[in-house]
This record gives sequence, structure tokens and C-alpha cells, in this order.
Amino acid sequence: MVSDITGVEASEDDFVQLVVRNHKAVDEAKQLDVLPGEIAALKEAADLVILEVKNNGDSRQIVTTLAEFRKVVPDEIIVGAQGTRGRRIGVSPKA
Repeated sequence: MVSDITGVEASEDDFVQLVVRNHKAVDEAKQLDVLPGEIAALKEAADLVILEVKNNGDSRQIVTTLAEFRKVVPDEIIVGAQGTRGRRIGVSPKA
């Protein structure tokens, strides 16, 4: 098998799959076969909040740090917010 990043050949058992879910250069998720050492230098970002902003059928994604998000929205607001599944709080299907 050959690495999609470097072209290095190795046993299939040595490879991992790297799925790029969001990247400015492409409109869909992409999958790469890579050796673990090839991506070892990538630093993992911690405490991220992934948001979706919806407006009149359009949507966009925002990724921010938890610290920045907490400056705008306290944890108590998130904990008490309704989920995305099921009926909205206080809405009756008979109304």
C-alpha cells in the first residue's frame, strides 16, 4: 500500500485512514490512507465548540474555543437549552 501523503510504501496493516471532514479546498469529506508517523506532528485542538448558524435555509459552521464561547453564552444557558430532537418545549401538535 502507498501513503496518499508521501508515497511511502508499507504493509496495509501499518496504515490508518485520515478523514478530512471540513477543508476550504473541497466541498465534501475526503479520505486518505496514511502512516501514523506522517500525521504525528498534527497538534490536536482541545476544548472546541462547533456551532451551526441557521438563517432562512442557509447555514454555516463556526468553530471556536470553549473559553471564547463562554464569554458569550454561559454554561447554564446551554445546559437548560432544548435539544435538537423532538418537539420544541411548550409547543403542542394540536395547537
